Amino acid sequence: MNEVFKELSQRDRGAAKPLKEKLDELKRQKAQEHIGVEWAQKAQALIAQSRLNLADAMAWQRDAARAGAPLSREPLAGLKAALAERVKAIEDLQHRVQVERESAVLMAQRIEILSTKSWKEAQAGIDGLRADVQQWQAQASGLADDPQWPSVEVRFPPMLEASRQQLQLVWDAFEAALAQAVAADADPQAPLPAVPVWADELRQARGIETPAEADKTDTQAAERRARAQAELQKALEALERELAQGHGKATPKAAADVRALLRSSGRLVGAELEGKANAILAQAGELEDWQRWRADQLREELVRKAEALMAAPEGQRLGGRKMQETLRSLRDQWKTTDQGGPANHALWKRFDEACTLAHKEVEVWLTQVRQQAEAHRAQRLAIIEEVKAWTAAHAGQSDWKSQIRDLHAFSERWREAGHLSEKAFAELQPLWKAAMQAAHVELEAAQAQSVARRRAMIDEAVALGEAPQLRIDAVKALQQRWQAEAHAVPLERKQEQKLWEAFRQPIDAAFQRKSSERERAVATLNAHDQRVLDAARALDAASASGDAQQIRAAQAALEQAMRGETPAREEAANAPALDGATPQAETAPEAADSPEAVPKPASAPARKLVAMRGDDRPGMKKAEPAGRDERRGPAGRDGRGARDAGRGSRDGWGDARPPREPRGAPAPRLGDAAFRAQRQALEHAEAALRKLAAQAHGEVLTQLLTAWEKRDPSAVPAAQALGGRGVTAARGSWVQSLGAAPSAAIPAEALLRLEMAAEVPTPAEHVEARRLLQLQLLTRRHEAAPADTWPQDVGRVLAAPFDAGSARRLQQALKVLLRR
Repeated sequence: MNEVFKELSQRDRGAAKPLKEKLDELKRQKAQEHIGVEWAQKAQALIAQSRLNLADAMAWQRDAARAGAPLSREPLAGLKAALAERVKAIEDLQHRVQVERESAVLMAQRIEILSTKSWKEAQAGIDGLRADVQQWQAQASGLADDPQWPSVEVRFPPMLEASRQQLQLVWDAFEAALAQAVAADADPQAPLPAVPVWADELRQARGIETPAEADKTDTQAAERRARAQAELQKALEALERELAQGHGKATPKAAADVRALLRSSGRLVGAELEGKANAILAQAGELEDWQRWRADQLREELVRKAEALMAAPEGQRLGGRKMQETLRSLRDQWKTTDQGGPANHALWKRFDEACTLAHKEVEVWLTQVRQQAEAHRAQRLAIIEEVKAWTAAHAGQSDWKSQIRDLHAFSERWREAGHLSEKAFAELQPLWKAAMQAAHVELEAAQAQSVARRRAMIDEAVALGEAPQLRIDAVKALQQRWQAEAHAVPLERKQEQKLWEAFRQPIDAAFQRKSSERERAVATLNAHDQRVLDAARALDAASASGDAQQIRAAQAALEQAMRGETPAREEAANAPALDGATPQAETAPEAADSPEAVPKPASAPARKLVAMRGDDRPGMKKAEPAGRDERRGPAGRDGRGARDAGRGSRDGWGDARPPREPRGAPAPRLGDAAFRAQRQALEHAEAALRKLAAQAHGEVLTQLLTAWEKRDPSAVPAAQALGGRGVTAARGSWVQSLGAAPSAAIPAEALLRLEMAAEVPTPAEHVEARRLLQLQLLTRRHEAAPADTWPQDVGRVLAAPFDAGSARRLQQALKVLLRR
């Protein structure tokens, strides 16, 4: 069939398809036979074990179905039924152990309640109680004789043995006390039993005053009864509260407290309260059954959800991944339910069968996923082979642009070749990288040679730019060579842009230098531009000096020069040396005639008339622009300027508005060289000031942390150096904190408040504490926010001993807070 299929697949694929399906079916059957033999051996090994683990037996069926074993055919079908019968027998045995344990508890409660009644009533019912105890003992012993007893879970045998011992102790004590009561009734000299109710009853029969009757005549009897009733009432309220809330863990202790009070003070409480106590104790005994019922309810809900997965129509069922996640979630919920109460193996069997049936859909999906993964793997291997073939075919070629496009296309196909598992991707990725690296060898070599040639052209550009005479023809030829190289060998965009900027910069600088020389040669630089250039050079020198005061002073001088204002020292130097002071008004004309004075900008030329009045009204002139009316005044159409000028105060026509201050003359226009120089100088100055401010801020923080480490108050920086809001007032408290003896430990809340005020991240180990503090601050309505109290928090931290980790956290917070 294989040979026929190979021949037909080359001629007629449609005719070869049935053969392919039949071959696949035969392979699948053969594989299932091998799998069936393997899982049959595992099942026989499980059945042969003297002690069978339920988890292993249940996992066999699930794992066999997941592996694709034919569970519906022999011998797996018979082995599956045998395992199911043995599992059911073990589950029934474990259930019987739980029933016997509950029966022992209820029987002990019967004995305890009977001990609170008359001894005669207990004597009348002891025969039936003895028969029940003996029957229970026989049933408990019969469980241990069951052949499946070694296979039960390890927690059940100790549980049954503890119930047997406890019931036997209670029964022996009850039987001995009752025999002693019977003997004391027959012989007045015999000792009384240890049961308080029976002892009081025998005392009354002998005519002896009982402690209860003696208490009636005693003044303390009422107090004892009231105290006993109050204690019992309190215990009953606690038990009722636990029953109402359904707390299974706390209910047994509360019930034990009530029983202890009944045994010790049962004769002091009234019949009504005693009856109420017995009723509540009965409810407490039913609580455990309720918990089991609630757990069964949750399990039934999970069973319904599992069965509903396959009950939905074919088109409305969950997909493969969704089905897998849902099954995993349902099994996790079942495990959680089993942890809260005893297991229910009948419901578990239904649940496991429903999950196993639904898992078949997941297996189909997993099969499809595996097939897709294999197809994607084959596709990627084909791409790798194509890259290798392409590398061999393009060896020695120099069309680098085409090669880059082809390699980019290969990369795009690799990215779009479909999803792979992490293991498969880790296996194929090195092969892909090796193939692409081999394909890039010649290209990378050509690019390296191109980069070397471009760097040589950059050196030529630098030499041309530094030459005393700029050769335009050489620059054009060099630029043409660069363009030809860029078209021939493409580079990565960032690298190519970086090389181009390095190539262009010396040529641009040479052209700028030539332009500046041309400007100087033409002598178009006026006195105002010269002053701006001088101020810009002074600002550059101040920026290089690293002195903030000099930089600010140079900035102010540059701004004055740009506005056309003469500095005070220049005015003093240009002023004539006179014996006395000369008024400014008298020296102004002389300064205007001086050649050193700044030339005032020329007045703007008269605007050309655009619109002419076309009417011939009296007083109108055609040579005046439209929109002016001499009769209404120069202020506007209604002469509002003249009218407002005549107004007085509010008592007259209105409030007299002060006249507007005249605007200053506009700053003279700068030339291109002066404008570029002042802009570049200001940018350098701002950068230098920012750098100096950052350095000063870091030095101040270092000094403060050093003062904390050495606890030296004198080393605390001055308030002006610290800066920030509230630092001037808080510096004194910081000095006092460093001067005093250190406290026991660093307050964690102070550091958290500082980090919250500065809005900086908190270390991972303190994130939960920060969230808790934020929640607490939300509840403190009138407390100041951390942003308002950070100086005090810094003082609290400085008052504590120095710690390197806390110092880093304090430094991060103060970096932000001291700059505000």
